Amino acid sequence: MPVDWGADMGKDECKTMLDALNKVTACYRHLVSALGSTSDSQNLREELKKTRKKAQELAVANRTKLTALLKDKSISNDDRAEYERLWVLFTSSMEILEVDMKRSLEIGQSFPLKVPTRHFIQTGMTGSTTTVAARAMSVQNMKYEADASIDTADLKDLETEIAQVDQMMEEMEMKVQVAPWAVEAKQEAGAELKSTVSVGNSSVGVISVCEEEPKEGGEGEAGLMKVFAGIIFTAVLLIAGILGYLVINL
Repeated sequence: MPVDWGADMGKDECKTMLDALNKVTACYRHLVSALGSTSDSQNLREELKKTRKKAQELAVANRTKLTALLKDKSISNDDRAEYERLWVLFTSSMEILEVDMKRSLEIGQSFPLKVPTRHFIQTGMTGSTTTVAARAMSVQNMKYEADASIDTADLKDLETEIAQVDQMMEEMEMKVQVAPWAVEAKQEAGAELKSTVSVGNSSVGVISVCEEEPKEGGEGEAGLMKVFAGIIFTAVLLIAGILGYLVINL
């Protein structure tokens, strides 16, 4: 059977575009988690704006590509099944993005920067989010250009964009009707957790809040402390017993 190189390239392109969307969406979720915390700042608000716009651009590109492929009557059943699987993953990513955009709007309204109405929350997150935003935008260094009113001005844009994303998802359901329950998964549930790929090379590594540094000799020191505590406890019991015996006999 001849190999359809065009179909393979089409699937690879779709997977690459979807991976990019998933990475940016994951980064956006990480940034939203810093809103209203002690890590919140004007730079964070600008990072959120740029990241979600990048996600929307990728979403439009994914929708256009997958819609055209799924409407193609000449593709094979196997290719159609694969494109439907990618479509379900794409719609799931869009739903996550919409939820996070709504959460960003709600928290942004509750914690304005220009005229603070409440104290930031100690969530345990520390440090800058610049690295995460830079990876989402595929740049080495973020450039900040927004003015001090971004926290209020951007909320209006965010409301409009949420409505646009919601409308886009409705149009997607009308143009391409793919039942999620009819799509078969290509791997077992949780298979990605068993992958041998290092965390540093995956999108999961991008959104980690912090990593604890391993402590050399930590277990050995803990063992010595337990032994030392045991000796002290035994000595205390022995002294207490001797004192008790002396008191009784006196």
